[in-house]
Formats: sequence, structure tokens, C-alpha cells
Amino acid sequence: MPIRVLGPGLRSSCRLLVVAAVAALMAVLLPPAGAQGASPGKARPPQSEPVYSYGDAVRESVWVDTGLDGDGDGRSDRVAADIVRPREPARQGRKIPVIMDASPYYSCCGRGNESQLKTYDADGRPVQFPLHYDNYFVPRGYAFVAVDLAGTNRSDGCVDVGGRSDVQSAKAVIDWLNGRARGYTTRTGDARASAGWSDGRTGMIGKSYDGTVANGVAATGVEGLRTIVPIGAISSWYDYYFSQGAPLYDSGPDWLSGYVESPGARDRCAAVQQRLVDGAPRTGDWTGLWTGRDYVKDARKVRASVFAVHGMQDLNVRTKHLGQWWDALADRGVERKIWLSQTGHVDPFDFRRTEWVDTLHRWFDHYLLGYDNGIEREPMADIERHPDQWSTDRVWPPRTTRATTLRPGTGDAPGVGTLALKPARPGATETFTDDPAQDETRWAADLDRTTGAKAGFRTAPLTADLRLSGSSAVTVTATPTTTSAHLSAVLVDLGPDTIRDYGSSGEGISTLTTRSCWGASTTGDSSCFRETEARTTTVDRTVVSRGWADLGTYADAHRGRPLTPGRAVTLTIDLAATDHVVPAGHRLALIVAGTDRDLIDPPDSTPTLTLDLARTSAKLPFVGGTGAFVRATAGSAAATAAPRADDVRGVTPPRPAARVPGGGHQ
Repeated sequence: MPIRVLGPGLRSSCRLLVVAAVAALMAVLLPPAGAQGASPGKARPPQSEPVYSYGDAVRESVWVDTGLDGDGDGRSDRVAADIVRPREPARQGRKIPVIMDASPYYSCCGRGNESQLKTYDADGRPVQFPLHYDNYFVPRGYAFVAVDLAGTNRSDGCVDVGGRSDVQSAKAVIDWLNGRARGYTTRTGDARASAGWSDGRTGMIGKSYDGTVANGVAATGVEGLRTIVPIGAISSWYDYYFSQGAPLYDSGPDWLSGYVESPGARDRCAAVQQRLVDGAPRTGDWTGLWTGRDYVKDARKVRASVFAVHGMQDLNVRTKHLGQWWDALADRGVERKIWLSQTGHVDPFDFRRTEWVDTLHRWFDHYLLGYDNGIEREPMADIERHPDQWSTDRVWPPRTTRATTLRPGTGDAPGVGTLALKPARPGATETFTDDPAQDETRWAADLDRTTGAKAGFRTAPLTADLRLSGSSAVTVTATPTTTSAHLSAVLVDLGPDTIRDYGSSGEGISTLTTRSCWGASTTGDSSCFRETEARTTTVDRTVVSRGWADLGTYADAHRGRPLTPGRAVTLTIDLAATDHVVPAGHRLALIVAGTDRDLIDPPDSTPTLTLDLARTSAKLPFVGGTGAFVRATAGSAAATAAPRADDVRGVTPPRPAARVPGGGHQ
């Protein structure tokens, strides 16, 4: 359990005394962290305990040779790996596993809710390691290694935004831990550094860019990587910058590279920057640059287990990344676990702290220490249904999930149609004009009235709960009036609820002034972090999932082309993965519209689009399949109160999307 800190007075001294006393007592009463198995007759599953001194831990830096020369200076690049590990196991002749977080943010932007940076003493030895992984796990017999990606902080080379250099930065360190790569005690010297204290078993963890690197390293199949814990992570860098040809940001990977690189790297990496510009045209066309940054295609190489965490309302790293990565891993039988929250781009340490630390502890104990604690036999999925209310599933998506095709139809007023199993009559159409000033919040508020900027389709009030679990797709046949058009497809739960306010600055959390402590502390590295609570809002409608596309990619998903005004084309839009229950009394709705303000960029024209409803459909993953939809729409149900047409209360509208994986919560 954490030590809770309520006031500033004697906080530091009391904390250190308590931690020291607990550690001393544990060292006497508990077995060493490497002990295997439970004691005879003991019901409690085995777990590592804090029996080692954090204050006396070894703190050192090693520079590992990546075998690359990204900055073209004629020398192989070395990346800095800052290490903190318990001193006692080496004295006992024991080797220990490693928890690694490889990041570009250790000096430019910070990690976690408090934007912590690495710090060093006058001799360059590491003092502060951001986040709680070192404080909590080092006393339990793990080493923690914080790797500066090439081109950042104290590493050589250049940032290549998810490419070979980024991935090799971390992979080379795993190779060094397993005796397959060279490490040095300094950045430029010849004195070699050995990882003789390591047993080679490594688990990678990280949020956003850091978790993305973990995905990329796992996709190399490197030996020694036993597990990864990607949190809000990218699985294909193309899908971070574009959605089927539609731009998500007003810049490309060259901007991000310049943002995170060290000042020295900016001076020597102009050629790499130019390659990023040339390889990522703003047209949204797929190039070889994106192929080299697509980890999904290499999921077949993954040997590590995967514990994935994602916010279902993450508008920075959208859950499309989670869905396609998860499905590819499932196809290859990778051991995996998942947490899905109602938050945006938020670390589970900040939305479910106690359960997260306990689960992560047992996960690493099993996959890195080999403890038979049963975590791999527990339910695969934890899903947040309401703020701080969670359910579990043995398998995710549930085995009874089946894709069901729903069809939009015309209603009593233009643009206010139906959503059902029956296809629309031939010739039925709906028309809207792209309005880049509107967004999904406005569209959802207008679902029950005619407006010119969207076409909406909704079921009757449900008579039973209806659950979506997984990824959806919407196929549209549309006739444009101009040579370019962007489309949005949005699923909405129409009905009242209280949800996390994912559109707010905290993306569903509020940060408090009180702190709780997770592990041991030193003067320069505290284990105490500001606590959080759910930030909620009352809504009349909830956006469940969304997807976007450039209509010009209708013939080739990798390359757009000009549209012919007046000519109909058919395109399938992939929607982000989700897990959502539409309650009885609510309605499920589909919106098809143009530019989703602040989430995609508009096209270079203002098209009017006519939808051919007979050739438009939505394929949705219902638990229970078509039968569940039939049961949920049978008979009649009392509808929840319809929102006023001018009522847009509820979740904060989407803000202009961050151009940095991590956003305001690195």
C-alpha cells in the first residue's frame, strides 16, 4: 500500500524514516526477491518484496553502441542508458532482470503527470529517474534502465521518429544486457562496460512515444525481451499523422524530431530532417518511410507478452493504433492483457493507481522473475464502464462478438434518418456540405434535426443493453461536387450519462495537491507523486468511436487522387476500437459528415456530398452479433428525454490535436 502524504511540514523526514524502517523489517522477515514459488501451505501467491536498499543502489551510466551512424560523423552512434540497480544481488552472485523505459523526453519534455526530467550530480551520475518504476521495483530486485533515444539528451545520432534509429536505440541496449553488444563507461572513450549483473530478461514499458518504441522493439523479435507494457502507444506512424489520407496534423515527423532532439543533434541532423520531410508528403500518400515505421506488419515476429493500456477517448494516439496492433497479436497467439479506460491520453498511474501498481508488479514478477502468481490466467480485459467503475472479460473482444451490418435509411426529415438491418430503398439519398467550423460535438447535438453539415441515422430507443466491442467500419458511396473531400464517420450513444471529461485539459483526470508514495525515496528522487481523481461531466450523448478518410483514396488506400465532380465512389472508413454499452432506453446513432474540426484538416475545396444510402452501411462488432441487435431493438422502449437542439452541454469539445505523442501528459 502507498504511504499517503497530506502536508508539507515534516513530509520528507518522516517519509524517509518510515521507508527505512519498513525496508529494514522486510529484509529480516522476507525472502530475497529472486526466490521462486510459494511456501508449502501458503495460500498467498508469491511476489517480490522490497528487501533491498534503494538508497545504496548502484547508479551508473553506460553508452551502448547501436551499430548505426545516423548523424553521418563517421563513428557508430552510442546511446546513453542510465541504470539504477540494487547493490546486494551482485554481492550474492545473483543476476537480476531489467525494466526499461526508452524515451526521447528525458531532457526536453519530461515524463508523467509532473513532467519529471532526469537529473545528474556534478560527476554526471544519474540522480533522479522519472516516474515510480525505479523507486518501487529496485528494492524488489529489479534494475531500472532509462534509455535516451538517439539524438536526445546524452545520446549520439539523430531522432528518426519511429524508424530504425529509434528502435535500435532500445534494441541495442537489450543486446548489451544479453552480451551481444558493446557498452562503454563514457560517451567517447574506449573503456568497456559489462552487464554481468543482468540475467538478460527485459521488460519494456512506457506511455505514448515510449510505448511506441516498445512496440517497435518487440516487432524485431529481439531475444531477451520477455514482455512489453505499451500505454497509449502508436502501432503505425502513418496512422499517427494521417487517417486514410486525411491529415490529422498541420506538420509531419520532421517537426516532432526537431522538438525532441538535443541542441547538438539539431546542428548535425539536417540530412535526417530532410529525409523525414521528403518521405512524409502532406498529400497523405503512403511511402517507404511509413513502411519502415509500421510495426503491425511485423507482429508475427513478436515473442514478448503484451500488456496494452489505452484510453478509449484518446484523441492524440487514437485507439485505431490499439485495435490493429491487438488484432495482429491475437492472430499470432501472443500472450496479452488489456486495460481500456474512459480517459484520453492518460497513464493508468493517474486514473487507477493502486490497482495499476499491484497489477504491474504481478505482471513483471511473472514474466521477468518467473513467479507462478496466476496473472496470466486472470481475465484478459479490464474495461472502465463509468468513472472508476470497471468490469472484466475473460477474453477481449468477447468470444460471442460478431460483426453486424446496419443500414442507414431516410426518416421523416432530411438528414435525420434511421439505422437498422433493412437496406434503404434504391435511390434513397442524403446530402450535406462540408463545414470545417463544425465538429462531432455539434453534429451529435443536432442529430434529431435537419442541418446542412451532416447526415445522421439513429435506431429507435433500445429495449435491452447493446454492447460494441472491437473495431468498426463504415462503407459509404458518395458523389462529390468538387475534386477533393474528407469524410468523418462517428458512432454516438444518444442518452444521458456521467462520463470522464476527456476533452478537458486533464483528459478525464484532475490533479490534486496531496501525494502518495510508491516505493523508497532518496533526497534527489522522491517516490511520492501528486494524487488524482476522475474529472467527470454530465452528458446527453457520448461519442463512442470515430474515423476519418480522404475520399480520394477510394481506389487505392495508399494514394489519393482527384475526384470527378458528379461521379459516385465507394470508400470504407475504419473506426477506432472501443468497448461501449449502449443502455436500454438510449439510441445508437451514426453520423456521416465532412471535416471534424480540430481532429482532421479540411480539404482544399468545400464539397457537397450526396450519399447513396442503398450502398452505405456500418459493420459494427456487437457482443452477441445480429441476434443481440434484434433483441435490443425489438418492441418499444421508453426513450430517454431528447436533448434540446441547441444543447451542447457535456464533454469539452475536442481541442486542436497535439503534435507530440504524449501531449500535455508525457
